[in-house]
Amino acid sequence: MQRLFHLFCALALAVTLPTLALAEDDETSLEVGYMPILPVAQLFVMEGAGWTDEAGLNLKLTRFSSGPAMVQALASGKLDVVNFGIGPAMVARANGVPIKVLAASIEEQIGLIARGDFAEAFDGNDPAAAIARFTEEYGRKPKIATFPAGSVPYTVLRYWLQEQAGVDSDAVDIVTMGADRVQQSLLAGAVDAASTLEPILSVVQQRDPDARVVARGSDMLPNQPGAVLAVRESVMADHPEAIRKLVALHVRATRLLEERPDEAAPYVREFVGKRLISEDTVKAALASPSSNYLADPHAIVDATQTMADFQQRTGILKKSVDVDALFDTSVYDAVIQELGTEAP
Repeated sequence: MQRLFHLFCALALAVTLPTLALAEDDETSLEVGYMPILPVAQLFVMEGAGWTDEAGLNLKLTRFSSGPAMVQALASGKLDVVNFGIGPAMVARANGVPIKVLAASIEEQIGLIARGDFAEAFDGNDPAAAIARFTEEYGRKPKIATFPAGSVPYTVLRYWLQEQAGVDSDAVDIVTMGADRVQQSLLAGAVDAASTLEPILSVVQQRDPDARVVARGSDMLPNQPGAVLAVRESVMADHPEAIRKLVALHVRATRLLEERPDEAAPYVREFVGKRLISEDTVKAALASPSSNYLADPHAIVDATQTMADFQQRTGILKKSVDVDALFDTSVYDAVIQELGTEAP
């Protein structure tokens, strides 16, 4: 009887092991870095809706407070996939980190929100006149918060000041900080304005009736590229099918955000604001003029070149970047051909 028992166990193990191996092969684990901001909402949708599990993707998520921190993690080999701004993507590529942008996430997502006396200075004035009026009346430069140097909000602010408003960037006091601190600083009255994104724009306007958006993305840098989905080249080579699935889910999530944002809101809220903002606020942010979701990487290549040229001209980007080498549109093109016009 004991021999029969051992024989049965051996047979059972022989049957089970191949099954387990198949299950492991079917699931691909990827180290994914992200910031808890609306421009990367596609990630929150696909995770929250359970699409990644269904596709056999085990995304191990790491939360970051800024793009530069993600660039450091990329450079040290800790991340396979990143959901972050095109600015940090260019910095990473310029410094030899072998990544490819496979999909866009959003465009024209930055807005300049002003509060108090600085918001009033824009009444009847263009940006240059508003800045000059505030400086003259209050004896100091307006203090504007934004994300760290090299980030999209920082670059867009500098571009708006110099190329659109026609003033030197030192006409204002630019204070750089992480996303959470930008919102806190605005609400505490520690700064006069911020070059930032949703849901910060909506949250601040809901809590401070005197705050308002005085410039939208289309005013600051037309067709500005925003967040992107980027992948390490070695991961693309080692796991091509997993990356194809990831891009397909990204496209699917983009369509949901575009067509049924209220359905996407609960998933987004789980990641953004540490669930401290209401679902109604998330819905308002998703419907904002600054929430222009798209997945097509072709749509942002030209504007990325414009941003790269400006960054290099002004010293924001210390090393040149080959924008064409930064993008790989082949995966997206294949996914779109496969998906056609299917709804999410």
